[in-house]
Amino acid sequence: MTMQKKLLSGLFWVLLANLLVKPFWLLGIEVGVQNAVGNEAYGFYYAIFSFSYIFNILLDLGLTNFNTRNIAQHPQLIGKHLSGILGIKILLLGLYVVVTFTVGLLMGYGSAEFRLLALLTLCQFLNSLILYLRSNFEGLLLFRWDSLFSVLDRLLMIVICGCLLWSPLRERFNIYWFVYAQLAAYVMTASLALVVIGRKAGLRRLRWDRRFFLVILRKSAPFALLVLLMAAYGHVDSIVLRAMASDEQAGIFAGAFRLLDALTMVAYLVSVPLLPVFSRLCHEGSEVSPYLRLVFWPMMLFAVGAAVACAALAEPLMSLLYHGRAAQYVPVFRVIIFGIIPIGLTYIFGTLLTAGGYMRQLNTFAAVSLVLNIVVNMLLIPHLGAVGSAWASLATQSFMAVAQLLLSVRIFKLPVAAFGLPKPREIANNVKSIITKQDE
Repeated sequence: MTMQKKLLSGLFWVLLANLLVKPFWLLGIEVGVQNAVGNEAYGFYYAIFSFSYIFNILLDLGLTNFNTRNIAQHPQLIGKHLSGILGIKILLLGLYVVVTFTVGLLMGYGSAEFRLLALLTLCQFLNSLILYLRSNFEGLLLFRWDSLFSVLDRLLMIVICGCLLWSPLRERFNIYWFVYAQLAAYVMTASLALVVIGRKAGLRRLRWDRRFFLVILRKSAPFALLVLLMAAYGHVDSIVLRAMASDEQAGIFAGAFRLLDALTMVAYLVSVPLLPVFSRLCHEGSEVSPYLRLVFWPMMLFAVGAAVACAALAEPLMSLLYHGRAAQYVPVFRVIIFGIIPIGLTYIFGTLLTAGGYMRQLNTFAAVSLVLNIVVNMLLIPHLGAVGSAWASLATQSFMAVAQLLLSVRIFKLPVAAFGLPKPREIANNVKSIITKQDE
C-alpha cells in the first residue's frame, strides 16, 4: 500500500474497533457504576484515579511515544528494543510506587485513600504496559493488531462489570468491584499482547543492560516530560476542585466530563496511526500536507458539530445519563463540551510536532498550559465550583491547540492547500483499497 492508504487503513481499523466498544464502556458501564455507587463514592474514586494518572508518566518516561516514532523509522530494531525496554518497565514500576505513595503521604492521605491507590497503581502499570506493547504494532504499521488490543481490555471489563451491574449483585456493588474488574481485564490483555508481539519480534528473554537503559531513557526524556505535563494539565482540575470544594463537586465535574471523554476518544484514535506515519514521512523528508488534508477537515467537522449538538441537547443528554440529577451537570457540561474542538486540533498538530522531534517547544507550551489551568481553577472555583473548573479546562486546551497549530504552520511551511477538503474520489478510492487489500 502507499503511505496514504496505510494511514487510512489505520484510521479505518482503529476507529471501527473502538467505536464499537468504547462508547458502550464510557456511557454504559462507567455511567452505570456512577449511578450505582453515587456521586460521592465515584468522586472519591475519580480524584484518586486522577492522582495516580498524573504520576503514570513514571511508568513510561516517554518510552511509548519514543518507541512508536523509533520503530516506525527503524523497524529492524524491534527485537533488541523490546527485550530491553520491558526490563526498564519493570524497574519503573518500583519508582512509580515509591513516588506515588510518598506524595500521597505528604498530601495527608489516610488508609481509605491508600487502599484504593494501591489497586490503581497496579492498574496504571498494566495499562502502561499494554500501551507500550501496542506501540510496537503501531511502529510496524500493523494497525489491525493494534486495533484489537486497543479495545480488548475494555471489552473484558464490559463483560465483567455488566454481569455485576445487571444482576442481583447490583445492590451490593461498590467502587472496589469496579477496580477489581479493571485489574483482571488488564492482566489478560497485557499477557496476550506480550505473546503476540514477542513472537513477531523473536523475543526470547529480557535484556538487562545498564548502558542500554541509560541511552533509551535519555532519548525518551523529552517525551516523558511532555506526557507528564499534559497529564497534569488535563487531570489537575478534579484534584484542585476536590481540595477547594468537595467530593460532590469533583463527582459532578467527572460526570459532565464523561461525554467529552467519549468524544475525545475519536480524536485520540485518529492520532494513533498519525504518529508512526508522520514519523516515517519526517524521517524520509517527505511532504506532510497531503496527509494533513485527509484528517484536518473531517476532524474539525466532527468536533464542531459534536460540540454544538451536545451543548444544544445538554439537558436531555444529562437526563439520559443521570436520572433525576441532570440539573447538577448541565451548566458544567455546556462549557466543557467545547473542549473537543481544541483537543481535536492538538491531536493532529501535536502529533505532527512530536513526529518531527520538536519536543522543546511542545514542553514549553505544556508547562504554560499547566500554570494557566491551576491559576484559572483557583480563581474560579470559589465562585463557580465545578463550572469554574470547566472554564479552566476549556481555556487550557484552547491555548495549547492554537500554539501548536501556529508552530506547525511555521515549521513545516504548510500551504493553504494543506487545510483544504480532500477530493471525494480520492477518499472513495483509498477506502475501497483498504477494504479489499491486506496491510503490507
